[in-house]
Amino acid sequence: MKIVIIGGVAGGASAAARARRLSEAAEITIIERGSDVSFANCGLPYHIGGEIEDRDELAIHTPDSLSKLLNLTVLTNTEAISINRDAKTVLIRDLAGGNESHLPYDKLVLAPGASPIVPPLPGIDLPCVHSLRTLQDMDRIKGDLASSKSALILGGGFIGLEMAEQIHRLGKETILAERFPQVLPPLDPELSLDLAKDLTANGIRLHLSENLTSIEPGLTACFSSGLRVKTDLIILSVGVRPESSLAKDAGLTLGERGHIRVNPYQQTSDPDIYAAGDAVETLDLVLGTYRPLPLGGPANRQGRTIADHIFRGDKALPYPGSLGTAIVRVFEQIAAVTGHGEPFLKSQGIEYRTVTINSPSHADYYPGAETIKLKLLWSPESDRILGAQAIGKDGVDKRIDILATAIRAGMTIDDLCHLELCYAPPFGSAKDPVNIAGFAACNLRDGLLKPTYGIPETGSQIIDVRPAAKSASQPVPGAKNIPLAQLRSRLSEIDSSQPVFTICQMGKTSYFAARILQQNGFDAHSIIGGAHLNL
Repeated sequence: MKIVIIGGVAGGASAAARARRLSEAAEITIIERGSDVSFANCGLPYHIGGEIEDRDELAIHTPDSLSKLLNLTVLTNTEAISINRDAKTVLIRDLAGGNESHLPYDKLVLAPGASPIVPPLPGIDLPCVHSLRTLQDMDRIKGDLASSKSALILGGGFIGLEMAEQIHRLGKETILAERFPQVLPPLDPELSLDLAKDLTANGIRLHLSENLTSIEPGLTACFSSGLRVKTDLIILSVGVRPESSLAKDAGLTLGERGHIRVNPYQQTSDPDIYAAGDAVETLDLVLGTYRPLPLGGPANRQGRTIADHIFRGDKALPYPGSLGTAIVRVFEQIAAVTGHGEPFLKSQGIEYRTVTINSPSHADYYPGAETIKLKLLWSPESDRILGAQAIGKDGVDKRIDILATAIRAGMTIDDLCHLELCYAPPFGSAKDPVNIAGFAACNLRDGLLKPTYGIPETGSQIIDVRPAAKSASQPVPGAKNIPLAQLRSRLSEIDSSQPVFTICQMGKTSYFAARILQQNGFDAHSIIGGAHLNL
């Protein structure tokens, strides 16, 4: 069996390693256009900022070490030029000497990844304008930063935010510009606000809804609004596009956005050619449609699926699809997502319901508890979970991982209520934030909670049920303060002929207040997220 793998790093290296574990007899060749075949590309920003001090820690394997470990052939600085599907050969070129040759295969694996988008704008090719994909890109950025006083990051997605944090860590003036009206577009806007506040609080100059139009000599970035930013270094982090030209030229089926279309075993339209990683479409586990998802976890697992199918056939475990589970740290805040948020569901015409809760990361009486803001989205038809997002300083990863697993298992909001999760005061609460999100969702579905998203307009009857001191220090416009403990004795102060909206700090107490009012004949609504989310 001759297996040729085009591209290393996540998908390609994973396929090679699993293939060797399944067959000592197979002839395995990896073709890599660059000089590094297996490196931790997700760690690149952290070496630039100095959190990962040793560069060698990022080089998981050198071509020599990988070759010896797996007994395979590694051809670095070698480009795959074309695929002859009839002859089952790949035309390759040695980039150092220019020599070309034909490499035969029985099974071919495409793992070329994706390349950073470089918009065709004036000045985009000026010195000190960089993208980040390889170790060499990292080295160039790190070298230029040494003599720079400021840096501009274009794009406020996951990588852009990581780069902003790490460059700030080096003591450089850091500016971040994003074309959307918020940072981290996969996060719903109201949660993204906390990230923006943290960026600004740490001295990051943040410019939202800004579209780059050109870069002038001397490194001045010009935007459509008229904004001009003079800087010493620019990092492009505006997205990626699939490296799928080889597949296209070979006549393989591509998706609408140019990604390679594969079946659950990662086979392309040619059953002897497989594909994995950032260049492929993957099944959306929530919607059942296909979409690109450039993440390292899926790429590694897809590589394993390929090798299993090559050697084990239908006994292989098919790749089930992806959720887009991802996480980022921005100074003290951590944000994570899984599944889909409101803007995407709206754009697809999908019905959903949502609730946002605020809950401590562990027992609030134990020192160090931090607030987790968790948003849950589910289908009103089936109660199946469609997505979840969270932000906070501690425990965010645990909750989103739980909810990603719940989505994968097809769980409903009812199932969340009785998930049995670890509890001891330093680690969690008797009722975990995931349980509370389930409680709140079921209350809403069952009519026990009438939600209101945002503070109603001036003139509405708003009752602030927080303690008087908290209400006075952070007043809600137009609200009357009646602390929860006094509510039953002060019902006469509320107009029962008009709707009433309750608000507290985090959202839970306003629900308690609304239940009291509803059972006393009021049309009561609870303001979701409380003052913490809405002020």
